[in-house]
Amino acid sequence: MTAVGTSVTLSSPLQGLLGDKTVLTLGEQYGAHTVGDLLRIYPRRYARNGVPLGDEQAEPGDHITVVANITRADLVPMKNRRGSFLKLTLQADRQRLEATFFNPQKLRHVLKPGLRMMFSGTVSFFRGTMQLTHPSYVELRGAGEDARVRGSGQLAELARAQQKSAGVVDEDVFARDIIPIYDSTREIQSWEVWTAIRVVLNQLGEIADPMPESVRQTRGMVSLDTALRAVHLPDRPSDYDTARDRLRFDEALTMQLVLAQQRSDESRRAAPPMPPRSGGIAAAFEEQLPFVLTAGQKAAGSKISERLAATHPMNVLLQGEVGSGKTIVALRAMLQAVDAGFQCAMLAPTEVLATQHYRSLRNMLGALGQGGELGSAPNSTAVALLTGSMNTAQRKKSLLSVVSGDAGIVIGTHALIQDSVDFFNLGLVIIDEQHRFGVEQRDHLRSKAREGLTPHMLVMTATPIPRTIAMTVFGALDVVTLRELPRGRSPIASSVLALGVSRRWLPRVWERISEEVDRGRQAYVVCSRIGDDDSSPPGGKEGPETTSVVDMFEHLEQGPLSHLRLGLLHGRLAADEKDYTMREFSAGNIDVLVCTTVIEVGVDVPNATVMVIADADRFGVSQLHQLRGRVGRGEHAGLCILMSEAPEGSAALSRLGEVAEITDGFRLAELDLRTRREGDILGAAQSGTRTSLRLLSLLEHGEVISAARDLAEELVSDDRDLTSHPGLAELVRAATSVANIDYLEKA
Repeated sequence: MTAVGTSVTLSSPLQGLLGDKTVLTLGEQYGAHTVGDLLRIYPRRYARNGVPLGDEQAEPGDHITVVANITRADLVPMKNRRGSFLKLTLQADRQRLEATFFNPQKLRHVLKPGLRMMFSGTVSFFRGTMQLTHPSYVELRGAGEDARVRGSGQLAELARAQQKSAGVVDEDVFARDIIPIYDSTREIQSWEVWTAIRVVLNQLGEIADPMPESVRQTRGMVSLDTALRAVHLPDRPSDYDTARDRLRFDEALTMQLVLAQQRSDESRRAAPPMPPRSGGIAAAFEEQLPFVLTAGQKAAGSKISERLAATHPMNVLLQGEVGSGKTIVALRAMLQAVDAGFQCAMLAPTEVLATQHYRSLRNMLGALGQGGELGSAPNSTAVALLTGSMNTAQRKKSLLSVVSGDAGIVIGTHALIQDSVDFFNLGLVIIDEQHRFGVEQRDHLRSKAREGLTPHMLVMTATPIPRTIAMTVFGALDVVTLRELPRGRSPIASSVLALGVSRRWLPRVWERISEEVDRGRQAYVVCSRIGDDDSSPPGGKEGPETTSVVDMFEHLEQGPLSHLRLGLLHGRLAADEKDYTMREFSAGNIDVLVCTTVIEVGVDVPNATVMVIADADRFGVSQLHQLRGRVGRGEHAGLCILMSEAPEGSAALSRLGEVAEITDGFRLAELDLRTRREGDILGAAQSGTRTSLRLLSLLEHGEVISAARDLAEELVSDDRDLTSHPGLAELVRAATSVANIDYLEKA
C-alpha cells in the first residue's frame, strides 16, 4: 500500500486516493466525497471471535456480513429433484445460522468444520433459523498461515484484488481479533468499506485537532487523530469505546455550536416590547372566561408574558399533551400583543385547522373578537382568516383588514407567507404544529414586520418531546411544557383489533359505533389514504393493501352503518366542501365522520367519543396519539380502536399494543424514538440528507448533550464566529453546509 503521506487531510477528495468505481459508489451510497466523510462512516458493530451480530436479530431481506465458525457441513438430499445441497451450520457466539450452497461437489472439500470464515449475503428464515443462500465467503487465517485467498464471490474478489495490488493480502485484515462491521448495501459490502478506509488511513497525515486542549483534558478525551484511527482499527474493545466517546462529543458540540450561534444572533435583534396593560382587551378577556385556568396554563402564560415584554425576540416552544389547553395560552399571548398595539399572525398547516382556530378564537373572544362589527366590545379587535382557497372577494376583505391593522389577530395557512400579504404592524408570530413548517417559511413570515424589528415567536406542538431532543432539535428555543389536562377532559381507552389474526370482532366495532350514536354521540373512522391513485401510505411503508377512505365510506354507507348519517372528509375535497362537512359534524348533523388525518390536530368536537383507526400500523406512534386525542374531549369517556392487518407476533402489533397501553404522550415520544431510526426523527429521511448524528443518541446521551451545550454557550458568548477556534468553525461550516440544522428545525 501507499506509504503514509503528509499532504492528505480530512478535506482531501477521495478521487485519486481510491479507484474511480469505489469513489463513485461511496458517494452514491454514503454521501462520502472527502477523506473526512469516509472516516465518519463508523462501524455498525465489531466482530470478535465470530460475533458480528450480537444479540440483534437480522430481518428477512437484510444484507449482512458475518464472521463465524463452521461447526457442521452436511450434504442434504433434494426433496423434489435429484441431487443434494451443502448445508453449513455456523456458530457466532450465541447465534446459530445456516448457509446453503447448491454446488456441493465443488465446495464440500473447501467448506469444512473448524474453519473460521466471513460470509456476506441476504438473510432469509427457514423454520425459525436464519439462513444465507449462496453467500460470498472468504477464509480467515492467522498471521503466518498460507497467504493464498480461499473464497468465492465479492469477499474473495476483494481479497484477491488487494493481493494483486499490494503483492500480498494484508494479514492484518484476516488476523485481527476485532473486525469492524459496517452497514452494507447491495452496491457495496462491509468488507469494501473497510478496505477503502484502511487505504485512506494509510495515506493520511496526522489529523489536526479542532478541540481545545483544555476541553480534551477536562473530559479525558483522546485526540481526534487517535479516535478516527482507533474506531476503524481497534486492537482492543477499550480502543473503540474511547474513540466513540470522543467522536460522540464532537457530534454533540458541533450541533450545539450552531444552535448557540442562532441564539446569539436572535439576542442581538430588536423586538417590540409588549408589556401587559391593565384595562385592555387581555384583562377584559380574563374577566369573561367561563372556566378557571389550570396551574400549568397560568405558569406557561406568565413565562410567555414576561418574555413578550423584553426588547429582544421571544422564541418559545410551547409543548403539551393533546388537549392540555395550548390554544388558550396562545390566545392570552396574542391579546397582550394587541394591547401593545401590534398584530399577531397564527400559521396553521391545513385549511381545516386554520378554519377551526378561526372559529374557536372567535367563539372564545365573543364580542371582543368582533372589532369593526355592530355589537362589538369597546376593547375589541377583528379576527381575520386567510387561506389559499378563498374567493377573490373574501381574500380582498381579509387582506384589507390585515394591511390596515383592523385585524389584530390573523389566522391562516401558507397563504400568509405569500408576498402579497402585508401587515400593518406585525409583532407576534405563532406557529401551530411546528413540524409541518420549515425554517424559511417561519423566517419569511417574521420578515413581514416593520423594518428593524423581529417579531416575537411562539411555536406550538402537541407532540411531546423528550428533554434531550428538545435541547438539540429546539436548542434555539426556550421550552415551556404543559402537562396538566384541563378539568372536564375524560379518559380515553384504547384497544387493538388484530384483523390479521381474526376478523370475528370486526362487526362488533361497527355495533359499538351505533351504540354511541344511539346515546347521542359521534364517531370518527380514520384511514391512511384517500383513494386508489394515492402515493404510498404514511411513512412509505410497504405491506398488505390498505383501505382507502373513499372505499371505507362506501362500505360503511352501504353496509354496517347504512342507518347512520355519514360524512366524508379528506384533503382533496374543495375547501368549502371540507368546511361544510366539519361544520355539520361539529353541529351534530353527521354521526360518523369517515376521514383521513386532516382531523389529526386542532379539531375539537366534544361530542365525539369513538375513533376507529384502520390500518393503524401504517401510522407513527405520535400520530396515533394525536389522532385519538380527538375523542374524549367532553364529559363522556373516549374509546379508540386500533385496527391492523399485521400478522400475529409482529413488531407492528407489539408497537400498537404499547400505544394502546400508554396514555402519557411523553412516554410515547420516547417509545417513538426507540423504535425508529434517530435520523428519521431528525428529519433526514424527509430531507434526503444523511444525518450527522451517527454515534450520538438523543435519548441516551443526555449528559453529553448538556455538557456540549454548556461549552458551546461559553465559546460562542466570547467569540461568536469562533475565530479563535478555526477547527471548530470548520466543523460548524461543514454541518450547516449539508443542511443538518435546517432539517433538525423541520423535524
